[in-house]
Amino acid sequence: MDKPKYKRVLLKLSGEALAGDRGIGINNEVVNEIAVAIKKVREIGIEVAVVVGGGNFWRGRTSEGMDRTTADYIGMLATVMNAMALQDALENMDVATRVQTAIEMRQIAEPYIRRKAVRHLEKERVVIFGAGTGNPYFSTDTAAALRAAEMESEVILLAKNVDGVYDKDPKVHEDAIKFDQLTYLDVIQRELKVMDSTATSLCMDNKIPIKVFKLTTENILRAVYGENIGTTVE
Repeated sequence: MDKPKYKRVLLKLSGEALAGDRGIGINNEVVNEIAVAIKKVREIGIEVAVVVGGGNFWRGRTSEGMDRTTADYIGMLATVMNAMALQDALENMDVATRVQTAIEMRQIAEPYIRRKAVRHLEKERVVIFGAGTGNPYFSTDTAAALRAAEMESEVILLAKNVDGVYDKDPKVHEDAIKFDQLTYLDVIQRELKVMDSTATSLCMDNKIPIKVFKLTTENILRAVYGENIGTTVE
C-alpha cells in the first residue's frame, strides 16, 4: 500500500453496528473487531476521533408518548455507554484513549473541550465523543459532522451495516442501485439515507467528504488509504 490519504479522520459508528447480529446491546466480539481496526489505523500514523450512536440501546423516535426532549437525552446517555465500552476494548489493546462527553459526567469521562480534544489527537490518543451534541433534536450524525469540523478532520468514515448508499433499501428491493459517487445536494434533494439533512448540510458547508462503507477492519484500512470503496459524498 502507498501512504495513507488522510492524517486525521473521524469514524462514525452507529449503535446498531456495536450490537452486531443481536440488534440490541453490546456485542463484545464486534467491539473488539472495531478496536483492532482503530488500532491498525493508529499504527500507520493516522489520528482518529470517533463518534458513536446509541441505537443499540435506545431510539428516541420510537418512544411513543414520551416527551421528545426526554427521549433524546436518554439516547445521549446510551451513546456514553457505547463510548465507554469501546474505550475499554481499545485500552485492553494498549491504545491510549479518552472519552469526552457533551454532557458533563466527570466521574466517568472528560467534558468536551475542543482544544483538549485536539491536543489528545496530537499526542496520538484516540478520542471518543459521547452524548451527541449535548442538545435534543440533533442526531449523532450531526454530532459527527460538528466534531469533524471542530477537529479539522479530513474525512468522515461512515461505517454501516450496508456496503454503500443505494437509491432504495437493498435489503427489501433486489433492484436497488448502488451509488459510487454523490454530491451533498444529491443526498439532500433525493432524501437518501446517508446522514440526516442537518449533518449533510454541515459537511457541505465545511467541505468535509463522507465515505460510506460496510463496517469491517479491512474496509476501514482501505478507506484511510483513499481506495474507492462504498460510496463517496463530496
